[in-house]
Amino acid sequence: MAKRKVLVQWIGHSDLRALATLLPSTKQKQILDGLGGAIAGKDDCGPTKSLLRQRDFDEVRLLSNYPAEWNNWFAKWLGSPVVFVEVELSKPTDYSAIFEIADSELQEIKNRKDWGETELCLHLSPGTPAMAAVWLLLGKTRYPATFYETSRGGDCWITNVPFDLVDVIPEILHSPDAHLQHLTDRAPSEVEGFSDIIGDSRGIRDAVGRAQRSAIRNVSVLLLGESGTGKELFARAIHQASRRRDKPFKALNCAALPKDLLESELFGYKKGAFTGANSDKPGLFELANDGTLFLDEFGECSLETQVKLLRVLQPLPGERPTIRRFTPIGAKEEKSVDVRVIAATNVDPFRAMKQGELREDLYYRVAHVVVRLPALRERKSDLPKIAEHLLGLLNRQFEIDEPGYQHKSLSAPAMAFVKQHEWPGNVRQLHNALVQAAVLTDGKTIGRRELISALGEMPGGGGLSPSAESWPLGDGFQLEDHLNSIHKAFLRRAMEEAHGVKAQAARLLGIKNYQTLDAQLKRLNVEGNWEARSS
Repeated sequence: MAKRKVLVQWIGHSDLRALATLLPSTKQKQILDGLGGAIAGKDDCGPTKSLLRQRDFDEVRLLSNYPAEWNNWFAKWLGSPVVFVEVELSKPTDYSAIFEIADSELQEIKNRKDWGETELCLHLSPGTPAMAAVWLLLGKTRYPATFYETSRGGDCWITNVPFDLVDVIPEILHSPDAHLQHLTDRAPSEVEGFSDIIGDSRGIRDAVGRAQRSAIRNVSVLLLGESGTGKELFARAIHQASRRRDKPFKALNCAALPKDLLESELFGYKKGAFTGANSDKPGLFELANDGTLFLDEFGECSLETQVKLLRVLQPLPGERPTIRRFTPIGAKEEKSVDVRVIAATNVDPFRAMKQGELREDLYYRVAHVVVRLPALRERKSDLPKIAEHLLGLLNRQFEIDEPGYQHKSLSAPAMAFVKQHEWPGNVRQLHNALVQAAVLTDGKTIGRRELISALGEMPGGGGLSPSAESWPLGDGFQLEDHLNSIHKAFLRRAMEEAHGVKAQAARLLGIKNYQTLDAQLKRLNVEGNWEARSS
């Protein structure tokens, strides 16, 4: 007796682009605006329809994280009975989330009474490479399956996987975002709109790559990163890299205003809506029409305001995804605007959702694409460029206000300290430290001591360098440079404690004679204010 064939698969962009070829222009535009890219070729019916045209299955189950309306269009277009399993997936390359969804679906099928008479079939072609990798993992281990693939030409075949994935899966999953490595091909300075982003590390290249790809499409973007990592700078760069660059960019720190003021700032109000409303005032949604609205710390909004934001961000049937409708406070009629939303937060949104501080549905409205901004401690190789750039800006600003101002530069020990310090406040903390050091330094050169002093005036400044064990490897790490930094730090400390007396400094360090110490000071170019003293 033949087993009952159950096909399980994702639907992907290729399927929907093929669907779009036969839809009315309004629906076609809605799909293409949401997906980006071009419409499918005339003879391309997508991987799912290609398979169902040539193979028979007793049950077809399609996992989809697309709008329910699109799923309905797709089901009608297929012309075959299918079951849609609608899921929430914010990142199609998130192995953990994909695995959890796929495992749950297959476990449900395995729990059926007829599992023994079921042939599980998994279609590898639709969706992302991450989705295919998870199907391979599950279909070769927990849920033995038959694998199918299709080609753009419409051919389909059963794929034989003649090896044990237990041995090779660590290699497959070694780099979950390997297929996105093309996003890091260019430095930020080479990407239109992102020239103000300083650095060339892998982390910042990845963030810029994701942001730039998001910029050219009308999707909402969520920027995640610690305080001071430059979220507003990224939001402005996304705006500048988009087709909206010549339209308004409006920004609002949601944590800076109480609920009532926040709502009036966002949605505006009519004259007489409340005490003090002496005239109509447009809100930021209206002022940002045709442009971009940046909502910093959007998770700090009250739950009541989050509900109102959710309504505004709700996709409208038959409209572009950026069309928003809202009612100003005290008004009776809705307004309609075209606004692209970029949101940001420095807290873990998943923890905030778990604690009931952030609505899950609002998160998914703003997180069509998530861009994580690396902290400074994760991009050590960028620190010299960032410090020099910030100090250059300060020099030009001070020169305007102070004719004859001497431009400041960082000494080698000061730059070494910049590279070693953790900078928990990120770029904002580094900028403030440079401001203080530049103001308090009389000469042309800012030394290590001036930087440490500046940090001592800041909360959590901590003048001490991080321990060697905390230094991140990779991203420009050079063992010899760090060993030399440690060596120089102890030489400098000994000379300071010995008040420049080299014989005493040598004894403090356990060095047999001061000549050896003197040679090390010269080799490592260790300088200080002890040099005027006698040895």
